[in-house]
Amino acid sequence: MIPAQVQRVSLWQHRRMLRLTDFIIDCPDTMALAAFYSEVTGRPVKASSHENWAGIQFGEIELAFIRVEDYRAPQWPDTAHPKQFHLDFEVDDIEAEQARVLALGARLQQDSIGPDGYGWRVYTDPIGHPFCFCRNKGAAWTDQGLTWSTNDE
Repeated sequence: MIPAQVQRVSLWQHRRMLRLTDFIIDCPDTMALAAFYSEVTGRPVKASSHENWAGIQFGEIELAFIRVEDYRAPQWPDTAHPKQFHLDFEVDDIEAEQARVLALGARLQQDSIGPDGYGWRVYTDPIGHPFCFCRNKGAAWTDQGLTWSTNDE
């Protein structure tokens, strides 16, 4: 007899009944935050965006921004107003990318880059959401984009 958990996984794999379509970020001004992340990622804000909903398409997944009245920003790393999420971006040149996002209004919060040049830096966007720029040992940039090593060396 097949355990119920295995049956559910198998059913999902065959029917694909669940698919992540949006990652939604609460904010007080959708167009301003969408413009910030558009500049960070180099992807355009969707033409259908407006003051209550804005989006940036990443293949099948949309990074979306929804306007929330009485928005309360996270105060990372303060646990009284904790982050609700954070985004990680693998980068090829952390210094150049840092200069770019700081000029866009991000703020550096923590530097955890080791002496070998690998690690991460934590930033907050203009309204306080944390995001990280990462340099991982298994990541390599090619003409086709980001690739990941299959071994841990």
